[in-house]
Amino acid sequence: MDGTEGNAGHLGPAERSHRSSVSSVGTRASIAAADVLVYLADDTVVPLAVENLPSVSAHELHRALREVLQLPDIALDAFALWLVSPLLDEPSLQFRRNVFFPKRRELQIHDEEVLRLLYEEAKGNVLAARYPCDLEDCEALGALVCRVQLGPYQPGQPTACTLREKLDSFLPAHLCKRGHGLFAALRSRGAKAGTGEEGLLNAYGQVKEAIGSDSEHGASLSPHYRAYLLKSHELPFYGCAFFHGEVDKPAQGFLHRGGRKPVAVAISLEGVHVIDSREKHVLLGLRFQELSWDHTSPEEEESVLWLEFDGDNEGTPVNKLLKIYSKQAELMSSLIEYCIELNQTSEPAAPQENVSGPPAATGSPPPPTQRPPLRRQGSVVCSRLQHLSTIDYVEEGVGTETVGPRPVESGQLVNGQCSECSVVSQTEPWSRQTFMKELVKS
Repeated sequence: MDGTEGNAGHLGPAERSHRSSVSSVGTRASIAAADVLVYLADDTVVPLAVENLPSVSAHELHRALREVLQLPDIALDAFALWLVSPLLDEPSLQFRRNVFFPKRRELQIHDEEVLRLLYEEAKGNVLAARYPCDLEDCEALGALVCRVQLGPYQPGQPTACTLREKLDSFLPAHLCKRGHGLFAALRSRGAKAGTGEEGLLNAYGQVKEAIGSDSEHGASLSPHYRAYLLKSHELPFYGCAFFHGEVDKPAQGFLHRGGRKPVAVAISLEGVHVIDSREKHVLLGLRFQELSWDHTSPEEEESVLWLEFDGDNEGTPVNKLLKIYSKQAELMSSLIEYCIELNQTSEPAAPQENVSGPPAATGSPPPPTQRPPLRRQGSVVCSRLQHLSTIDYVEEGVGTETVGPRPVESGQLVNGQCSECSVVSQTEPWSRQTFMKELVKS
């Protein structure tokens, strides 16, 4: 599902290059005894000697890995085996979080090694900016990483200078960039520390120790792993599967030049998020009950994932269509469909304010209260529709109704076309036939 390298962690360029592929059996003398290499979220490698490899199932590999790592049974549901490669030529086999594992169940885990693996994966996604975060949240998450790696906070030690040396281990790279040359020297002259460094140090000092902890570095880190996961759960795209795509930019300038921008499409049990890959912020976030979707793969044309949702055009209620160009459009469409079916068939109806997962089993302690979504003004997790080029339309003869996954006869996208609709931006409403022709050409 994922076309990226995943978490680079602490590996250097040479190691990351090695990590990007898994060689065939016997092609490297150093791993001649290992038929399969499995990469964990912390970039460690687990070799598995497997007999009769062509006939081994993923379930058997998963079980063998759990036995080697001595993980409890919950790991069967919490993790899955992923094939990851930029071009899917020699994909690496990775042991990562299962996208269908509910967050509520995750917070009921007590095994420290399982919590550590989940923490390492979430940390890698934050540091790689695959999970866009506001600065305040990056500092809070980075402070927990400081606690895990450096031990309890000691006033005056480490200093801001010490943190600065390892800043990219605690904050995303785009928040750690330092300028070069005269202007950078002038900016840094007389400065105590950068905004991120100072905020990180302050947040580090506020990390709470577990009750009864002996404050030793070797003590259990489970409370801090759990705290990191709980904070990560506030991000609406936590635990998503990521896909690559492009969207049209809004036309700008005298020549109405638009072009495209690269995006990451994040899909989870809760909905879909379209993330600007360069600017590191959300362009569109929708729960499944707020959208309709389809995909098209016309011959000699690009595959497209279509997302339909409610909006407005200069005060007029409209339906909006977002066109996402991607070779993975069919995969995304299938995953959306499966997530919706899974929510409808496998889980009881949940209250509107809590859709994290199924209720806890009878007799178990109540799960932590679900925190509200981030609502800061200008937050990177808020939708930015003004940065998207959408096709706006209204349905002919009826008012705009709530858009959700719905059958074809009530207006869902069919082969890249939409029934019973007209384009808002035209002086005169287009006929249904004209709209469908123009939509296909666009």
